[in-house]
Amino acid sequence: MTRRKIQYWVIPPEHDAEFVANMEDVLETYAKPYDAIRPVVCMDEQPVQLTKETRAPVPATKQTPRRVDYEYERAGTACIFMFAEPLAGWRNTTARERRTKVDWACEIEHLLATRYRDAQKVILVCDNLNTHTPGAFYKAFPPEKARALAKKIEFHYTPKHGSWLNIAENELSSLTRQCMSGRRIGHMDELRHEIAAWATASNEKQREVDWQFKIDDARVKLKSLYPSI
Repeated sequence: MTRRKIQYWVIPPEHDAEFVANMEDVLETYAKPYDAIRPVVCMDEQPVQLTKETRAPVPATKQTPRRVDYEYERAGTACIFMFAEPLAGWRNTTARERRTKVDWACEIEHLLATRYRDAQKVILVCDNLNTHTPGAFYKAFPPEKARALAKKIEFHYTPKHGSWLNIAENELSSLTRQCMSGRRIGHMDELRHEIAAWATASNEKQREVDWQFKIDDARVKLKSLYPSI
């Protein structure tokens, strides 16, 4: 029997008004000038598998590369939360054992209480996962605090099958390639240390995001997404 190769892609819909509406909303948000009082912040999350070495690696020498046994031990899972403020060249990474509504709400609450404590409102770009809602605050906090947190967030959701519009997803891709690819991380503390070091190094470079794709570009290059009228 011949096996056929399959490539997996996020295939955008055709003539989808809801996709277009969310896409243009996000693109308009990215076009806003920097405003410290109303900062644009993107967030995304990524599950990871923790793995331990079963045998001690053999250090590299001048003649041979570092050698690692192909066997490994699964050590549970974790979730990386990525927050990025594109125009400030800032990103923050944390890790939790789970990715529930309470976990998400606690992460947002921490940011609002620290970096964004003086902001009037945070313009939050995220995907439409069912944990990314104002209701999550009511799962984690008393009603008074939950309402105060919800009022400080302005949600802008990327469309379904449109995760490429989330700058935080691009930052997660960079984190994976630059920090985690080809490595085995077996403990939550080690994971938190490594991703925090990556974020610190990236922030010190002040690597801002220059988003070039605009609404006018979308209406030409992604014309098939727009309903025919």
